[in-house]
Amino acid sequence: MSYDSVLFNEVAPHVVQITLNRPERMNAYNHGLCTDVHDCLELYERNDDWRVLILTGAGRGFCSGGDIGGADGDHKVFMDRQLGHGREMIEGMQKVVLKLTRLDKPTRAAINGPAVAGGLALAFACDFRIAGDAAKLGDTSGKIGLLPDEGGAWLFPHVMGYERALKMTLLHEVYPAEEALKLGMVMEVVATEALQRHAIAFAESLARSAPIAVRLAKQMMRRAAHLTLEESQGDAALAVEIANPTQDVREGVKAFFEKRVPEFKGK
Repeated sequence: MSYDSVLFNEVAPHVVQITLNRPERMNAYNHGLCTDVHDCLELYERNDDWRVLILTGAGRGFCSGGDIGGADGDHKVFMDRQLGHGREMIEGMQKVVLKLTRLDKPTRAAINGPAVAGGLALAFACDFRIAGDAAKLGDTSGKIGLLPDEGGAWLFPHVMGYERALKMTLLHEVYPAEEALKLGMVMEVVATEALQRHAIAFAESLARSAPIAVRLAKQMMRRAAHLTLEESQGDAALAVEIANPTQDVREGVKAFFEKRVPEFKGK
């Protein structure tokens, strides 16, 4: 599939990858890139054969935030509308971040280089994050008086904790990969040259799990953050009504007794 600002392709059975493809701008986002990414996310969401999504960047960067020096005319188009600054954000990266967090299938950010400001929000919107050892993560938006407005004001504290996130944003801090690991910003750090291989291997492991159970489990955990234990258990009881009658459960039980690896079909 052909896009102006991203590459979108299947990198393993049931695994697709979005590669932000503006390496000359360290994959800084503009409206065109946001539109392309959102379209790919829509395709991923609708295709049941695709079970895991990897998000990464081309060249030396993951995403350096918004393209404040871009010359594509997007900014002017929005400024000709009422409340243009807000519309530009809502219809751009906020829309992408929200779409990512609403997906009920797994996503993993493979952070190959700097992921800062809106680029960090984009990474934090994914379920799992792995970083190359040359990656740097942080929030530099305040250096020029901007805000963590792509979703960072919510995502940063949820991932890192309030105090650490506020300090990062107010002091414009950027952390090397190993420090980001200690701060809980990523789950794993690997050599940059091995990043793609590790990201795909993890995605393939996820893709071998029962797809319906994976989607329901993700939904349950997302909702559980806003529910009491009793409410979450009720939610789980309803999800069981969907999962337990599936062919995948029958296959899983059969494979257990036959001492073999199950082959889940998502049915």
